[in-house]
Amino acid sequence: MWHNLLTHLGGGLFLAATLRVSTPVLFAALGALISDRAGVINIGIEGIMLAGAFAGVVGSAFTGNAWLGLLTAIVVGGALGAALSGAVHWLKADLILSGIALNLACASGTVLLLFALTGDKGMSGSLPSKVLPNIDLPFLDRVPVLGTAFGHQHVLTWASLAAVPLVSLLLMRTPFGLRLRAVGENAEAAAIAGVRVARVQFLALVLSGALGGIAGAFLSMGYVSWFTGGMSAGRGFIAIAAEVMGGGLALGTFVSALVLGAAEAFATDLQGIGLPSELMQTVPYIVPVVALVLHAARRRATAA
Repeated sequence: MWHNLLTHLGGGLFLAATLRVSTPVLFAALGALISDRAGVINIGIEGIMLAGAFAGVVGSAFTGNAWLGLLTAIVVGGALGAALSGAVHWLKADLILSGIALNLACASGTVLLLFALTGDKGMSGSLPSKVLPNIDLPFLDRVPVLGTAFGHQHVLTWASLAAVPLVSLLLMRTPFGLRLRAVGENAEAAAIAGVRVARVQFLALVLSGALGGIAGAFLSMGYVSWFTGGMSAGRGFIAIAAEVMGGGLALGTFVSALVLGAAEAFATDLQGIGLPSELMQTVPYIVPVVALVLHAARRRATAA
């Protein structure tokens, strides 16, 4: 039994599952990276993912088009990022408390809207929502491991992989990225140099929210084909952990998201061999806690 499990972990099916499970975490982690480099960590990314998942389902159901559903999720995510920025910069609210309030509002608001639209507080099964497609690469079918892992992946999984170098280029090779990093490192010095700090942080939170919306859309239009209350299930907080573990770099964030995705895929496999499901469901949450403890210890050792 254990031999078969170890063989499976080295195969294409496990890699495919890891990529699929990592997709929403990676999108949200890249969003958290953008806002964090601007000095405004997006604690509300969990709620934004949940709102994006709901918006994708409703948008695709009412338009009859999955891509318009995705666009709806992106717009809603960006709008919530803008709302978080407004609370911080114009209403002078605390960033962390505003993010927590956003999470609570999205958790309850999506269930309320779901009930208003369908009369059901559980799931959106009565809505004729659409799903985004997979991208099939038949020429990979004969390639061991890679064919199984990459031959039939979801379009948003490929988009998440493409987003890694794009976010890296945005942060490291563009004037906006330079201003964004300057604001995050020293907002007062950036303001003296003529950078409009509030504007840069506003745009960072909007971009962060948009990526969170895509992450949520994958949950309801790719991972499954419906919305249910609380379906983000803490992935937004796991994404923040992945961003911290990534050391402020897009590539590091990608590797961290893959590690955390592999932990979740591994926990699912362990359930299949008879281990208690309640115990295995804790694995995706224990791993980032342990990883963050080790990360903090390494940083302290480096500073010493």
